[in-house]
Amino acid sequence: MFMYTAKFNRRKAVVAVLILAAVLCAVIIIAGGRSRGGGRALSPPLSAVVRNNKQRVEYLESLGWSVDKDALDERQVKIPVKFSDVYIRYNALQLAQGFDLTRYGGLDATRYTYRVNNYPSSDENVVADIIVYKDKVIAGNVQSCAPDGFMNGLRRRT
Repeated sequence: MFMYTAKFNRRKAVVAVLILAAVLCAVIIIAGGRSRGGGRALSPPLSAVVRNNKQRVEYLESLGWSVDKDALDERQVKIPVKFSDVYIRYNALQLAQGFDLTRYGGLDATRYTYRVNNYPSSDENVVADIIVYKDKVIAGNVQSCAPDGFMNGLRRRT
């Protein structure tokens, strides 16, 4: 058996405590950053509670969109348990916004569609869709209804 003895004075104790504190702070900062995004460059989640039409319109306006005060369409949708290629691509858009439809597989939700009046440089028919489950926005997009249209996330880019 080996024994090691060392002189341990107050100065060495203070230095050891400071080093330990610095390492602990670094671990907390790194772990906190990963829990908010896993190191991925994601937008903050866009989820919100919207209990009625007025709150849905205010939600879309808070993201930079001017929309008609009444929904063009309100439709029940079933989120599939097993995603097709289309749903996989759609969920990739949702993941980039902080949403994840896989958590709602097999559940019924409601899709609300609103006409967008201020989409930049577009004369096309542009709409915003939000998917709501139990008064919570779980997905959404802004899209052109034209044959060569587009689909973007909910947050308006200026």
